[in-house]
Amino acid sequence: MTTLLVRNIDLLATFDDGRREIADGAMLVRDNAIEAVGTTAEFAASGADEVLDLSGHVVMPGMVNTHHHMYQNLTRVMVQDDELLVWLKTLYPIWARLDDDAIRISARVAMAELIHSGCTTSSDHLYILPNNCTLDATIMAARELGLRFHAARGAMSRGESQGGLPPDSCVENEDAILKDAERLIGAYHDNSRHSMSRIILAPCSPFSVTPDLMRNAAALARRHPGVNLHSHLAEELFEEKYCHEIYGMRPVEFAESVGWLGNDVWFAHSIFMTSAEIDRFAATGTGVAHCPSANMRCGQGIAKVREMLDKGVKVGLGVDGSASNDTSNMFMEARLALMLQRVAPHHYLSEKPGGRGGFGGTPSALSAREALEMATRGGAALLGRDDIGYLAPGMSADFIAVKRDQIGLSGTQRDPLAALVLCGPFKVDYSYINGREIIGKGLFRAFDVEAALAEHAATMDRVYEQ
Repeated sequence: MTTLLVRNIDLLATFDDGRREIADGAMLVRDNAIEAVGTTAEFAASGADEVLDLSGHVVMPGMVNTHHHMYQNLTRVMVQDDELLVWLKTLYPIWARLDDDAIRISARVAMAELIHSGCTTSSDHLYILPNNCTLDATIMAARELGLRFHAARGAMSRGESQGGLPPDSCVENEDAILKDAERLIGAYHDNSRHSMSRIILAPCSPFSVTPDLMRNAAALARRHPGVNLHSHLAEELFEEKYCHEIYGMRPVEFAESVGWLGNDVWFAHSIFMTSAEIDRFAATGTGVAHCPSANMRCGQGIAKVREMLDKGVKVGLGVDGSASNDTSNMFMEARLALMLQRVAPHHYLSEKPGGRGGFGGTPSALSAREALEMATRGGAALLGRDDIGYLAPGMSADFIAVKRDQIGLSGTQRDPLAALVLCGPFKVDYSYINGREIIGKGLFRAFDVEAALAEHAATMDRVYEQ
């Protein structure tokens, strides 16, 4: 067993149950878990095997990314000015050319980008698996980089010929989807505490799969402890129209009809929800991955995050795919989540005496700490984790450090934690995942970024030449 003492931390933001923020903080890590948290003075007699001095740094829990499509960094900056429906129809044929090697290298690059922006746990929703593509490639990439990873076995099974949106070249047979999901659970799902690998079942959307696949995926997941469920829902108005025309109900009602509400379920986006539907999410424990960058990029709308939080809905943050963002920076998502709620019309109390009406009145918006809490504790709750998301004894040793002495943080002495959101986005100087140093002094310890970028560029050339 090995011990690590992290000391002299300018500000240690624990996000624990007491939301402690400790000046001159310290942590004692034993192997892959936190043993103690406090001030540097309290650990003066500690005889740790290794000591890390983080004076001049802000330390906080590693962030949790709850929605991504990593393969999409092969199609960045495309379809820049059109709505989601056009965006999808343009990109589906390109994604149909992907192979397992393209999935592997795009995942490696996406994971490195996430880690550098403060993410220590991520999910990835891989819903298009043409040719010989497998989820195994992404899982192997996570193991290589040391990222705590929840791999979502996505799927599309309802092509254009069956009344769905995706072309038939992008869909799979439903029996094969379920068989592969069972294989992945057996091979990679680890429900133990501090687990580095878990499997999620994730049919893509109401317009790309059948109700039978939704029901059967839910039944399969619930036979295996810790296998959660994920999908897109209430993301676009055309989805709402589709559900009315095909199923005779709204998207949330459709989800409930196929057994997809519960504390083991979270949906991406969930923009177009009524207050009654938000109440239903709160009552059933159903969660939401808020993706502000992608929602803005595609002009979709503003999710009612303030209302969701006030009603007790679990909300985390997701960067979404790198073709609809087009970056993977968790500090940026936290910042935009905060900003976007402050311009949302439904968060202004225009009826308050003295209010100006319209966009006037008193804002009931997100704070910087709430945005960071969604990125940490909120994301952990969506993934069903009780061992990540905050820094306290017994928790996984997943933490990040940002150096305060840099131009973008000048003048932030009054509140260096809020500065990580309000002044960002930033790259981390240190990242520890499961007690292992992944980034030190701003550099990856065991990942060749230049080689990965060269392989990524060559893969793009090969995919686009087909």
